[in-house]
Amino acid sequence: MEKITGKQLLVSQAIHAWQLDGKGGVLPITDDTVASGSMPCWLHFDYEQPESLAWLNATELLPESFKDALAGESCRPRVSRQGEGTLIVLRSVNLNNESLPDPLVTLRVYLTESLIVSTRHRPIHAIDEVGQDLMNHSGPTHVGGWLVDILDALTDRVSDFIDDIHGRVIELEDGLLEQEVPERGEIALIRKQLIVLRRHLMPQRDVFSRLANERFPWMSNEDRHRMQDIAERLGRGLDDLDATIARTAVIVDEINSLLADAMNRRTYTMSLMAMLFLPATFLTGLFGVNLGGIPGGDKGNAFAIFCLCLGVLGGGVLWWLKRSKWL
Repeated sequence: MEKITGKQLLVSQAIHAWQLDGKGGVLPITDDTVASGSMPCWLHFDYEQPESLAWLNATELLPESFKDALAGESCRPRVSRQGEGTLIVLRSVNLNNESLPDPLVTLRVYLTESLIVSTRHRPIHAIDEVGQDLMNHSGPTHVGGWLVDILDALTDRVSDFIDDIHGRVIELEDGLLEQEVPERGEIALIRKQLIVLRRHLMPQRDVFSRLANERFPWMSNEDRHRMQDIAERLGRGLDDLDATIARTAVIVDEINSLLADAMNRRTYTMSLMAMLFLPATFLTGLFGVNLGGIPGGDKGNAFAIFCLCLGVLGGGVLWWLKRSKWL
C-alpha cells in the first residue's frame, strides 16, 4: 500500500480533516502528516462544494469507479470492494428543517486501513456526534471503530424516528376510540414515511450483516460483534416498521367505517323524517288544492280540526316507528 501524506489530503472546504491519534482524539492534518493503520486520516466534506468536488475528481487515492458514487450519484444502501478500498452507501433519517418531502439523507464512505473519506450534502447528526466524541478524546481509535460508531449512531436515530411514528399512530388509534377522525392527509403522510423508510432500510440491514460477516482488514472481531448487534437492532426496527404499517391500514379501515356509519345514520334519520311527515304532506297537499268542494271550507273551526288531525296522525306514525323499533 502506498504511503498517504498530508499534502494529498489538504482540502480547503473540508468539513473535517483530521487524523485519529489512536487514543480517542484527533490531530489536524498538516503537510507532514502520514496516514497509517494505527493513525488513519478522516476527510469529511460536502460533495457540492466546488473545491471538494474538484479534489474528489482529481485525487489518485480513490478508485475511479467509486468517485461518481462519492459525488452523489448513488443513494441506495450498498457495500462494494475494490482492491484495498471499500465503498459503503448508507441512508439515515433527515432531522434537518427541510425533512419533507425527502425524509432521508445519504452518507457515502470510502474506507481503507489508513484512510476514511466520507461525503454528504445535508448535515447528518451521527457524523456530528462522532466528531464531537473525537474532539472530547472519547471517540474511535481506528477505522473499524469509526465505522461502527457511525452506524450505531445512525441506527439510534432511525430507532428514535420509528418510535416517534409509532407513538403518533397510537395517538391516532386512541383518538378513533373517542370518535375523533384525524385531519385529511395525516395518515397518508405517515404511511409514506414508513414505506420510504422500509424501502431503504431493508437493503441497509443487508449491508450491516455483510459488514459483520466479511473479513475486512480494518475491522476487529470486537467491531464485527458490535456490527452484528447493530444489524439485529435494525432488524427489530424493521419489524416495528412492518407492524406500524399494518396498524395504519387498520386505522384507515376504521376511519372509513366511522365515516360510512355517520353517513348511514344521517341517511337513516332523513328517511325516518320523511316517513314521519309523508302522511301530513299528502293531506296538506290534498286539502290545499284550489278547487270547490273542499270539506269544511265553509266552517270557521275547520282549520283547527285539520291541524289536530295532522297532530294525531303524526303521533300515530311516531308510535308505530317506536313500536317497530325503527327509532
